[in-house]
Amino acid sequence: QVQLVESGGGLVQAGGSLRLACAASGRPSRIYNMAWFRQAPGKEREFVAAISLSGDSPHYADSVKGRFTISRDNAKNTLYLEMNTLKPEDTAVYYCASRSGTATSASSTDYDYWGQGTQVTVSS
Repeated sequence: QVQLVESGGGLVQAGGSLRLACAASGRPSRIYNMAWFRQAPGKEREFVAAISLSGDSPHYADSVKGRFTISRDNAKNTLYLEMNTLKPEDTAVYYCASRSGTATSASSTDYDYWGQGTQVTVSS
């Protein structure tokens, strides 16, 4: 099993920054590839960013490209999401997810484990 615990959410003004963290524990083979997703009220869960075990070639949703940065510290088993130039439309519950395998994915159905989520609210 894998446990994922997010932290770092909160209320911020438009143009501000937040840094989310996701602490992972459990079977290492299940946390090779990790990602952030988000879900706004009344909307489906959507992909934000993903990163492989090596950290090479992270990829992002077009809506956050250039503003968000995904990274990981494997020694600490922690995933991060640095969010800059936040916009009101970034308001959502942010979830981290993990999966085994050799490739990242932007599809939520490919991920096996999920955290409980952390709320990010961006005021205008």
